[in-house]
Amino acid sequence: MTEKILVVDDEKEIADLVALYLENENYQVYKYYTAEEAVACIEREKIDLALLDIMLPGMSGLEICRKIRETYTFPVIMLTAKGEELDKITGLSLGADDYITKPFRPLELVARVKAQLRRYKRYNSGYEADADILEHSGLVLNIRTHECTLDEKPLSLTPTEFSILQILCRKKGKVVSAEELFHEIWGDEYFSKSNNTITVHIRHLREKMNDSFESPRYIKTVWGYGYKIEG
Repeated sequence: MTEKILVVDDEKEIADLVALYLENENYQVYKYYTAEEAVACIEREKIDLALLDIMLPGMSGLEICRKIRETYTFPVIMLTAKGEELDKITGLSLGADDYITKPFRPLELVARVKAQLRRYKRYNSGYEADADILEHSGLVLNIRTHECTLDEKPLSLTPTEFSILQILCRKKGKVVSAEELFHEIWGDEYFSKSNNTITVHIRHLREKMNDSFESPRYIKTVWGYGYKIEG
């Protein structure tokens, strides 16, 4: 089945270029220059991934991301201008899975899209070599249904947050570096030591889980090394 990708950017040349590269990869692209048209498309079509420019007239890409996460779990990649570090962090906090800074290389964008779709399809198809259920101290992850509960209460996670928690649970008792988490999730080589993507997702996970940074019940920071869930 052909994946459906939503592309939203008010810079027509960028939107057209992104759409062209994705269509060359046989994706079905829904391209819009305004947020209102994009929101209508989300409600009308079964979208598999969204590429959202942050700076849009009227409703911003961040607002679209927030609306998406109220209902949907498909991956969201934000397109940001160089230097918009606060917007990147805000986007990740609102549930975006990744961001790409303009100007970008189209082939890098395509690689990011493919990585997100592979991971999303893997979780939603239920394919997993290991056990379908991961449990730890009141935390339960169902790999087959991509559902998570904490103390028997549903926990709404983005695909990236679910991925991080799954990796830490599978490697319970072991320290996992931010770089290792990044490569396991995205499967590409675009990590850099200054990349704070994982840090933001970890912080957001802690907020959702009411997990204390000082005395964590679940995710512990091991300074200079990474993160772990105690065995």
